[in-house]
Amino acid sequence: MTVQQIQLTPEMLVPRLGDHLVHSGQISAADLQRALTYQQEQLAEGKTCLLGQALLDLKLLDRSKLDAAVTEQIIQLRSALQSANRNLERRVQERTAELQATLERLSELSQMKANFIANVSHELRTPLTHIIGYIELMVTESLGPLTIEQKHALQVSQRASAKLENIIEDLIMFSLASRGELSLKQGAVDIGRIANLAVKGAAQKAENRNVTVHAVVDEVPLVQADPQKIAWALNQLIDNGIKFTPSGGRVVVSVKLESPNLVMVSVTDTGIGIPHHRLQEVFEPFHQLDGSSTRQYGGTGLGLSLVRQIVESHGSLLDAQSVEGRGTTFKFPLLVLPGPK
Repeated sequence: MTVQQIQLTPEMLVPRLGDHLVHSGQISAADLQRALTYQQEQLAEGKTCLLGQALLDLKLLDRSKLDAAVTEQIIQLRSALQSANRNLERRVQERTAELQATLERLSELSQMKANFIANVSHELRTPLTHIIGYIELMVTESLGPLTIEQKHALQVSQRASAKLENIIEDLIMFSLASRGELSLKQGAVDIGRIANLAVKGAAQKAENRNVTVHAVVDEVPLVQADPQKIAWALNQLIDNGIKFTPSGGRVVVSVKLESPNLVMVSVTDTGIGIPHHRLQEVFEPFHQLDGSSTRQYGGTGLGLSLVRQIVESHGSLLDAQSVEGRGTTFKFPLLVLPGPK
């Protein structure tokens, strides 16, 4: 059910002048009817005539009593408006308190979720470290010789455990970011070098998907950033571009000087693109645009959420532009390292 907005009028707050005069005994109901009829007649002749003037013209009320009645009504109206304002303020305060309580509860739940993710992730990391270590010993045949089939099976397990390790690290980073504990170690960073290394590291995965990945890096000054966090964010954007680009497509990493104080970093792909009305959804943690059980692309849905948090923690903004069916560009500026004064 829709609650309609009720617009207050003066008549709802205080009685009409004629009713007030009748109720107070200053005129009779018959007098009021005579005045109203006279008023309608004057209006029909094109003359402006208020009720008070009609009462004066018919000598049903003198000027002093009319002025007193109008003054009394003004006072009543002012009092009624003040009362209505007080009630409105009280309702606003109550609603604000309710909203504040809801926000505090949501904050508590978010904190509980972040703590839970952090605890579970740390508990998973310890046994996984043992698994990875023993698989490495077996793959290198430090614990004895292997058949070809056994070695292949262990290599598959090795890749799967490495992927699981990356997921756990992402979860730990997300929990830190959610609790405001994502610390930065900023310094002088050669962002061009980081971009080239990121492209080189993604080359094999791109080749496996028949996607071209390359960097277009201009000569730019050093920027102020956390090298590990920015490198992680850039790797995520490249990985995301490769994942959502069909065979034969390309991913381009660009680094260029936007202004004397800013270096622009961007990752552009020729992938499936994102519908405009759903563009902001990609930054929601644990969210996949394709949430069906048969979705084509895997992942936890944390990558872009963490990239944005890392970029914003540098005092920057992550901008996303996409055309469905034609590709997507993610870009963010970084401050040039200030020179000596």
